[in-house]
Amino acid sequence: MREKKQKSRVSAEVYVFIALLLLSFSMLVVSTRSFVIDVKDTGLTLFSGLRGGIYQGITLVSRTVLSVRELANLQREYNELSERMTRYEQLERRDAEIIQENNRLREQLGFSQSINYRHVNAEIIGRDPSNLFSALVINKGSYSGVKNNMPVIAWQNGAEALVGKVIRTGTFESLVMPLYDVNASVSARLAESRYEGLVEGLGNSDSPLLMRFVRKQARDEINPGDVVVSSGLGGVYPAGITIGRVTSIMYRDYEISMEVELAASLDFSRLEYVVVLDTAGAGND
Repeated sequence: MREKKQKSRVSAEVYVFIALLLLSFSMLVVSTRSFVIDVKDTGLTLFSGLRGGIYQGITLVSRTVLSVRELANLQREYNELSERMTRYEQLERRDAEIIQENNRLREQLGFSQSINYRHVNAEIIGRDPSNLFSALVINKGSYSGVKNNMPVIAWQNGAEALVGKVIRTGTFESLVMPLYDVNASVSARLAESRYEGLVEGLGNSDSPLLMRFVRKQARDEINPGDVVVSSGLGGVYPAGITIGRVTSIMYRDYEISMEVELAASLDFSRLEYVVVLDTAGAGND
């Protein structure tokens, strides 16, 4: 009886041991599998983050390089367009200048054809360096038939007016003394009242001209705006060429003559072309 109980106790202990062994093994398997899975998941997470960072870095660098390249291309295209626009503007200005030049030349040609004297068309190309504010340099000289003391006229604002006279002649260039020079003097008369005087310059194109030695009794017949023309006396300037218009009258009671200020008909600052007259010849070129 006692042996049966001992066998039963041993069998129970064996069963318990086997059960505990199986339970331990199961727990060990489960625990090891979770650890492996956790390690795998952790490694996968770390690798995925690293891969994402590398991808984002490569993407950022690529986009930056592309942006820099695109910006460089845009800058080059902008520079090319700017240069092209500048050329177009220059061409447009040049075309406008050519049109204006053609209009001026056409106007000068029409004026030249109306002159009854033999004449030489010339262009003002500078001023005398030794007399900066007076003598004008023209591009025609003795080779073209220009001589000293020849009168010079011009066409401006739809009218003919007196410029001055030639004072020095070279082979291909000449100097012209304009009306406003202090050494210039022109025999003149008032176009309406016919009173005569001598027009002189004051040395500057912005200053008025001065008509001197006008008889005092003419003061009641002279009005601002009256036209003064060359009289033809002295043999240098032809008669009837416009000089300027009256701006004011100056006289003193004790003097027998008076002075008249004139505004020149020409704007010498805008003068480009002139005509040199050969009053000794007749007919056009």
